[in-house]
Amino acid sequence: ECEMESPHSVNSPRRTLSLSRQRRATVSFLDSDEKNNSASGLSADHGPKPSEVYGFVGSITTVVATVIFLVWAYVPESWLHSIGISYYPSRYWALAVPTYVMVTIVLMLAFYIGLNFMATPSPASINTVYDEFSRDPLRVEFSDDGDEKPIDPISDIGIDRINDAMFNNSA
Repeated sequence: ECEMESPHSVNSPRRTLSLSRQRRATVSFLDSDEKNNSASGLSADHGPKPSEVYGFVGSITTVVATVIFLVWAYVPESWLHSIGISYYPSRYWALAVPTYVMVTIVLMLAFYIGLNFMATPSPASINTVYDEFSRDPLRVEFSDDGDEKPIDPISDIGIDRINDAMFNNSA
């Protein structure tokens, strides 16, 4: 009654370590074709990646749904009845649904832009110059012993210095 054990079964931590060392020790000599296949996600060990499967199924579903929509929207009713298709939505929806979708998208964009305009302070507001993250420059006097001055700490440039540089520069 001695049961045969498969070479890959694991029943102890020591055996687990020895199997992992054996796997690391094996060297694989792949052809360039085999390397390309394994790099593209089609290796024999793991199969295709789920994202690839979802993308493939999604693209096929999109093509099939587009063909069904175009047949429903453009093929005359008499042809549909002749091939046995008698139950389908009104042709009104072939124009109404895309129109509703486009109008909804345009209204969402207009609403988004309007919200941004409402959240932006007016140009005369002090909030366009200072906010809770503003930092005043530190006035630190350094001795003239060395030739180099240290870099000033990071801060905002005052509006008076910006206006002076932009409008009073008579060079």
